[in-house]
Amino acid sequence: MVLPFDPEEVASDDVGEKRATLEMNHEDAVEHVREVFTDAGFGVPVEFSVSDLLNEKVDAGLDPYYVLGACNPNMAARALDASEKRIGSLFPCNVVVWEEEPGVQTVYHVSIMKIARLTGIAPDDEAMADVVADTGALVEEAYGNL
Repeated sequence: MVLPFDPEEVASDDVGEKRATLEMNHEDAVEHVREVFTDAGFGVPVEFSVSDLLNEKVDAGLDPYYVLGACNPNMAARALDASEKRIGSLFPCNVVVWEEEPGVQTVYHVSIMKIARLTGIAPDDEAMADVVADTGALVEEAYGNL
């Protein structure tokens, strides 16, 4: 398979990559991230511990790793309209929290809105650009409060 672009040329801003470090235990970090994203206008309809699941199922030996599936209903509806409903295959917008070491957590996110445009799932037009900008502002708000 040949990709339609060179992954080495994709910058972190092209995919809306965000990263923060929190100095707290894992459970407190997950709760803090949930609260901050909720305060920024996201709901968290889906969440699970990847490490618990994989450690139980395949004895993966993973350190704490948690996924919060964040969603802003207004943005999701706009993105579905702009993408002829295809972007729903990427929902929800995930924010992950993993333990780097005890007491140090990484919070990581990429923009599914930007990735959808980059891959052609969503159009590169004004309507989608507005969705990207608006969701980006919400994510910036959340990361600013981490």
